[in-house]
Amino acid sequence: MATTDDRLEEKPPYGVDVDTEKNTAAVTTNDGPVAGWTRIRDLAHKAIVFGRVELRGVAPIPVEERTVDRTINIFTLWWSMNANILPIAFGMIGPASGLSLRDSSLVILFFVLLTTLLPAYLATLGPKTGMRQMIQARYSFGRYIVSIPVFLNLATMTGFCIIIAVIGGQCLSAVADGNLSVTVGIVIISLVTLVISFCGYKWLHIYERYAWIPAFIAIIVAAGCGGRDLANQVPAEPAKASAVLSYGMIMASYMVPWACLASDFTTYLKPDTSSVKIFCYSYFGLATPTILLMTLGAAVGGAIPNNPTWQDKYNETLVGGILDAMLAPAGGFGKFLVVVLAFTLLGNLAATSYSITLNFQMLVPVLFKVPRYMFSIVLVAIMIPVSIAAADDFFLNMENFLALIGYWSSAFLGVVLVEHFVYRKGDCGRYDPEAWNDAGLLPWGVAALGSVALSFAVVVPSMAQVWWTGPIARTTGDIGFELAFVVSGLLYVPLRWVERRHLGR
Repeated sequence: MATTDDRLEEKPPYGVDVDTEKNTAAVTTNDGPVAGWTRIRDLAHKAIVFGRVELRGVAPIPVEERTVDRTINIFTLWWSMNANILPIAFGMIGPASGLSLRDSSLVILFFVLLTTLLPAYLATLGPKTGMRQMIQARYSFGRYIVSIPVFLNLATMTGFCIIIAVIGGQCLSAVADGNLSVTVGIVIISLVTLVISFCGYKWLHIYERYAWIPAFIAIIVAAGCGGRDLANQVPAEPAKASAVLSYGMIMASYMVPWACLASDFTTYLKPDTSSVKIFCYSYFGLATPTILLMTLGAAVGGAIPNNPTWQDKYNETLVGGILDAMLAPAGGFGKFLVVVLAFTLLGNLAATSYSITLNFQMLVPVLFKVPRYMFSIVLVAIMIPVSIAAADDFFLNMENFLALIGYWSSAFLGVVLVEHFVYRKGDCGRYDPEAWNDAGLLPWGVAALGSVALSFAVVVPSMAQVWWTGPIARTTGDIGFELAFVVSGLLYVPLRWVERRHLGR
């Protein structure tokens, strides 16, 4: 008897018809049956059904199919997505920006606890609406204009995948003492990611349920082996407000984008699942490992200049090199743990890749007809060459990428939350499930797009980046993401009122 976790959509992939009475697949094409192609398609279909690959795309999940009651999956999903070495890399940016370990840790603690509120809350809407996050956004951005935030979300998530692939490739290269190039390491990490993201919701949650265990064991051993050297921190000047806020922006750029895909992972839960339980599982599953590992990263970053061996390994393969140096006292077992740490990144990569495949279907209407799992292949085809190019100057490329994503996602979320709380009174029943793909029933999206665009009139002067520092930011530091969230939400109230008055929807 199937469990609630297994009751997922089993309709055939696009272009395949299944005769369920005979339990056979009959494949047709517009040009008539072709024997060889039919056999290939038939085998592919059987493999997909046997493997329980999720075939449903971005259409809202009907109430009768929202049957999963294992709520703890939400906690293990968020925990595994962040219980890896990616937060360590982000933590290392603090000391590199001139902050001490204490100041870096306080910034990490405050900004992570604050910004985790957004993804934790939006995750609670998935079971009630059955909608993926960017489908819900159509109820403010409209059927077609929503393609703009979808594109930006795709760029954001793909950028994170590239960062992760580079770090994983660096780890594999470091453990091989240069006998394996970073390029080959990137290819290996990307291809393994393809397998997990291809399968979909069920297998994603099964994988994430256990993926964090070897990750935490390896990280604890690494911290233990290098603990004595972590105390030898580089002296730092007292923190300035501008440095604190700029590093806070980096924290926001890591945390806020999770909100743009939060409900993607909860749509199969039963509609009556406790929102408080989902919120708490999401909040603590996301915030706890992130705070701990970013703080460890800050300690590592502040200790590197005082340890010549660590500095040399860092110069060779960056994050992978420093982890290899920290685990060197463990000998061959340490090398093995570096490999484990490389593959712990799959917890993040797999979940992010899953949401990317859904966002591809929402980008333009014609892509809705392409099966979700096919975009896993497209993603890997993009990831590999871009990751190889980005690896050459990794931390500079990462900071330039992070400099942009926090602003748009904050502005986007300001609009979505005002729509939900002000115009839909916080009631998920006000989202008509029949309207999700009907431009005539959805808003135009002009108010939403206008609010986001106009908010950048104050965001740009408040940005502090290597390539641009606005007049406001010269005094305050980077407060762009905070203003983007607040100003876009405030502008949306009157603009949406005008839109509703003219459209009636």
